[in-house]
Amino acid sequence: MAQRYVRVQSSSGQLHYGLLQADRSVKVLDAPPWLGGEVTEAVLATNAYRLLAPCAPSKVVAVGKNYAQHASEMGGDVPAEPLLFLKPATAVIANGAAILYPPQSERVDYEGELALVIGDRCFACSPETAQAKIWGYTIANDVTARDLQRKDSQWTRAKGFDSFCPLGPWIVRELTPGARLQTFINDGAEPAQSASIADMVFSPAVLVAYISQVMTLLPGDVVLTGTPAGVGPIQPGDRIRIEIEGIGALENDLQQRADTGVHNLLKVD
Repeated sequence: MAQRYVRVQSSSGQLHYGLLQADRSVKVLDAPPWLGGEVTEAVLATNAYRLLAPCAPSKVVAVGKNYAQHASEMGGDVPAEPLLFLKPATAVIANGAAILYPPQSERVDYEGELALVIGDRCFACSPETAQAKIWGYTIANDVTARDLQRKDSQWTRAKGFDSFCPLGPWIVRELTPGARLQTFINDGAEPAQSASIADMVFSPAVLVAYISQVMTLLPGDVVLTGTPAGVGPIQPGDRIRIEIEGIGALENDLQQRADTGVHNLLKVD
C-alpha cells in the first residue's frame, strides 16, 4: 500500500503532519512532508487525533470543463484553454465533515475530482517542470450551487461557500495514469460518476504549468483538475462518497446550514 500522508489535530489541540499506519496510528512528522518533514519518534494512537484536510492551502485553483462529456452535459464545448476559477481556503473541509447546504441556493451539486498538491514554488513553469512541482494527489468534491452559478454568470459565489471543498482523506505520492474516479450517492450500487483520469482534456502537468503563467503556486496549494460527466443534485441527508483508485475514498454528508434566514443586505430603506 502506498504511504498515506495525513494532517491531524491531536487530543491536546496540536496540529501535525504524519504518516498513517495500517493500524490507523500516525507517525508524526516534524514539518509538512513537501517541506522536507521527517518522521519523529512521536506516534499518535488511533483515538488520540482527529483527521483534518490533508493540507492547508493558501488557495485552491480549480478547472472547469476538463472532461469532454462533462462539458457536453453542461451545454458547452471543451474550452480551447483551461478554464480557471478559485475556491477560497475557507471552503476546505476534511473527510467526514459536513457539507452545509446554504439557504441562498435551491440546487447544490456534487462534483468528484482528482486534486493535486503542490510541493514547491511554481511560477512560469513548463509542463515538464510543473510535473516535478506536483508533490502528491488526493480527492476533492467541488461542491457547486448550480442555480447560483447560472444566475450569476460567474462562479465565485456558487463555488465559494464554506464547506464547498471537501478534501482528503490523505495524500499519496504516486498515481496510476489511468486510475478510475467514481462517485456514489447514499451507498448506491451504481456510481453516479465513473471515468478514467486519463480522460482529462488537459493533463495535470499542463494545468499546473498554465496556472503558473498566471499566479504563483505555493507549497501546499491545491489544484482541482475538473469533474467527469454525471454531476447531479444532492439534498440534506445525502451521503457523497468519491473514490479514486490508488488513493481511497472521500466521504461527506450534506446538512442544511443552521442559519435558515438570509439577511437582505441589498434592501434600501
